[in-house]
Amino acid sequence: MASTLKLAFLLFSIFFFLSPTFITSKPHPLDSLTPSEFTLIQSIVSQAYPSSKYKLTFQYVGLDEPEKPVVKSWLSKPTTKPPPRQALVMLRLNQQSHELIVDLSKRSIISDKIYDGYGYPLLTAEEQEDAADLALKHRPFLASIKKRGLNISEVVCSPLTIGWYGEEKSKRELKVSCYYLDGTANMYLRPIEEIIMTVDLEKMKVTEYNDKSVSPMPKAEGTDYRPSKQTPPFGPRLNAAPPTPTGQTPFKIDGNVVSWANWKFHLGFDARVGPVISLASIYDPDKAKYRQVVYRSFISELFVPYQDPTEAWYHRTFFDCGEFGFGIYAVSLEPLNDCPSGAVFIDGYYAGQDGKPVKIPDVMCIFERHPGDSMWRHTEAELRDQQIREARPEVSLVVRMVATVGNYDYVLDWEFKPSGSIKFGVWLTGVLEVKAEPYTHIDEIKEEVYGTLVAENTIGIHHDHFLNYHLDLDIDGEDNSFVKTSLVTKRITDKKIPRKSYWTVEHETAKTEADARLKLGLKAEELLVVNPNKKTKPGNKVGYRLIPGSAAGPLLAADDYPQIRAAFTNYNVWVTPYNKSEKWAGGKYVDQSRGDDTLQVWSNRNRGIENTDIVLWYTMGFHHVPCQEDFPMMPTLSGGFELRPTNFFEYSAVLKTKAPMHLNWPNCTTA
Repeated sequence: MASTLKLAFLLFSIFFFLSPTFITSKPHPLDSLTPSEFTLIQSIVSQAYPSSKYKLTFQYVGLDEPEKPVVKSWLSKPTTKPPPRQALVMLRLNQQSHELIVDLSKRSIISDKIYDGYGYPLLTAEEQEDAADLALKHRPFLASIKKRGLNISEVVCSPLTIGWYGEEKSKRELKVSCYYLDGTANMYLRPIEEIIMTVDLEKMKVTEYNDKSVSPMPKAEGTDYRPSKQTPPFGPRLNAAPPTPTGQTPFKIDGNVVSWANWKFHLGFDARVGPVISLASIYDPDKAKYRQVVYRSFISELFVPYQDPTEAWYHRTFFDCGEFGFGIYAVSLEPLNDCPSGAVFIDGYYAGQDGKPVKIPDVMCIFERHPGDSMWRHTEAELRDQQIREARPEVSLVVRMVATVGNYDYVLDWEFKPSGSIKFGVWLTGVLEVKAEPYTHIDEIKEEVYGTLVAENTIGIHHDHFLNYHLDLDIDGEDNSFVKTSLVTKRITDKKIPRKSYWTVEHETAKTEADARLKLGLKAEELLVVNPNKKTKPGNKVGYRLIPGSAAGPLLAADDYPQIRAAFTNYNVWVTPYNKSEKWAGGKYVDQSRGDDTLQVWSNRNRGIENTDIVLWYTMGFHHVPCQEDFPMMPTLSGGFELRPTNFFEYSAVLKTKAPMHLNWPNCTTA
């Protein structure tokens, strides 16, 4: 009976997901739009532009957050009425792009501008699906499928953006690429190659079709990743993580404000960028108050250029946030596999093409991470007559979302540590984008194939991933400066000292935007955002340090059209003065943009950035040369960076952290 009870408790613990301590509070100025607000916006806009007279589609609807001083003023008196709720609405209206500001309290459109510049707004999921379905009904395409001896019921099509390559005029168009299932669910590994098909989104018709040649079809065998499709020999069965003991979650959610340990932050969700972390502050017990660190942070853009310049492939240079939407392509998270036991799940909403709210259940999760690492430890080994040893386990709070954009899955983490650090993690997984070729062995390849032969008839194409983070830091207040600390080698001139050299530091405060642009990895340096108006007792300026991940920069030519559009990748680090309108590094209208509204263009104004409200932009990159281990599914490739307190506290923020109360787990004792 005892063993039966233990088993029952174990199963209960594994599948019992704790509910957080939710508190219903007044609306917050930075709260994401709610389903009822989306519905209200749709009603207001539809009344202004009735469907009987207008062809109308909602391309993007998101919070038009108040100016920062307005938010800060409300935060100083949070019991007062919040500022008016407003939404930014981007429409396609009778083949024109409109940009609206809708005031929800007035139930009216207070601004309506026609955008006549270059580029188009975010694509909707619905129009992409319509374009793919249109291809499957196109008679020349059906003939091409028949010519290849394929079954049309096993064909799946997917839209691709076309970019801009110097054309004077452009249309809202998509390319359509198709794949063959017939024995696998892994569609991207069976491309139907050499068919070029273009769809006009306004007319919703195929405007270009060219079947250039017939390429061999990669085999379905060995491509399916589902457990039911696997055959022996199998890999090892892995152990599950220990279950979380039942009880209350270790954090509190008040509206959309999350409190945990010494951290407090606001969590939002956006169709374009996904999670938005705002107002992150850390509690300082010596000052008995929360101190500001981050005002607003999110992934601003993701650029994925493939390196095959052939006619059917050259246009595959994607902007996943500005063209497709990280939030729109976010997926529901899977308990225990995406998020551990004890995680709390949050739903997300965005506006569909008709303006009505679309729900993504469990789109984000929040959980306490116990990695089994040390937060800090020390043994006084030289005190031989005493045994002094202290250790504290690492514990952190993680906010996670996963976006599946086409063949790639992006796992995105914001991780808060009691030490004051914030770690930003990215895991790339999913499946490769491959090209069908006639080769079965590398010895057969006599020409450039722009990738790696990962299986028979299957080339994994070289490509990059560049993620740009918008980091509006308010380090202990709004007025901050960016300091570059160079580590410099010095020669020792004193002949009495046998050493010949040492290194020291030289500080430089960036005065303008040009001073702050940096390509990382070229020299030893530390990068800090400091508050020059706040100092510690010894006189150091309080600050936070950027600890970058591996440095990677663009390898495309500077005058190549995709690189012009993705100029934010030219540097790993940028600093600009705060400007509410400068949010998305690739610009507001990214589809077929021409690079005239990017972080590079804003930074070229070379505005002052010393002792003022500034925004740090960090671009991390991956150059991906595919290998056979990436086939048929890709183990996660990880990267990230950290914001770490530097002279922010008077002493270590975790010095007085209490050791946790450990449960008496079996097989976890010392001899």
